[in-house]
Amino acid sequence: MDERLQKIMAQWGIASRRHAEELIQAGRVRVNGNIAHLGQKADPNHDDIEVDGKPIHPSRRPVPIYLLLNKPLGVVSTCLDPNGRPSVLDLLPRKLRVGEGIHPVGRLDIDSTGALLLTNDGELTFRLTHPRHFIPKTYQVWVAGNPPDSALQAWRQGVMLAGRKTLPAQVRCIQQIPGHKALLEVILYEGRNRQIRRVAEQLGYPVVKLHRTAIGSIQLHPPEQPALPEGQYRALSASEIEFLRNPTSSPLVSVPIHPVENKE
Repeated sequence: MDERLQKIMAQWGIASRRHAEELIQAGRVRVNGNIAHLGQKADPNHDDIEVDGKPIHPSRRPVPIYLLLNKPLGVVSTCLDPNGRPSVLDLLPRKLRVGEGIHPVGRLDIDSTGALLLTNDGELTFRLTHPRHFIPKTYQVWVAGNPPDSALQAWRQGVMLAGRKTLPAQVRCIQQIPGHKALLEVILYEGRNRQIRRVAEQLGYPVVKLHRTAIGSIQLHPPEQPALPEGQYRALSASEIEFLRNPTSSPLVSVPIHPVENKE
């Protein structure tokens, strides 16, 4: 059955749909010996498809893998960094890094830590990163100063960034060190570039430390289970995978508070 090349590449764990489109546009994909074009369709059972000269074999389709990683500071959320900085894939064993098509779902800044999903399910990555899908993400954020409730209320209602208002967010203060800093819990329903840092800066309380604790009901600190150590990963449970596939039908659980230490 003919399908778009980027969908085939996503299904085979070669790349997310967006990355697959970039590979096609860069001329790195061939179909039956000819350079492919964006929007082209093919059938992997009948057509010869190559990515960077390596053929796609239907019989070698990788088993879907779904992981939760606790990303450390100073690690980039990409498969490969042109500047030579460590990437999240460097935290995985070689058997997962090579030949499985694993990639991060979305990103966390190099200066941020916490929950990050990794998978080779390109179709799922496409759905989870599409603007139509809003999966709440929970953060613990140390900010400089002690923001009053009026500032937090402005954050909750939405703030103008680059000419567009942010979606309403859940924001509450967990801890204050008077005259110095405060720990906030922030739950976002969208993922604009460096959104928390930009909003906090605009409100006058810049971020000191940012840590993501949960993606929907998928938590670094699940109830009555050991917390996932920094730099470590675990496989998602069947219920967590089902949540990602059908987030609207899965109940979200409240995330327990485990304040992150601010190291200065």
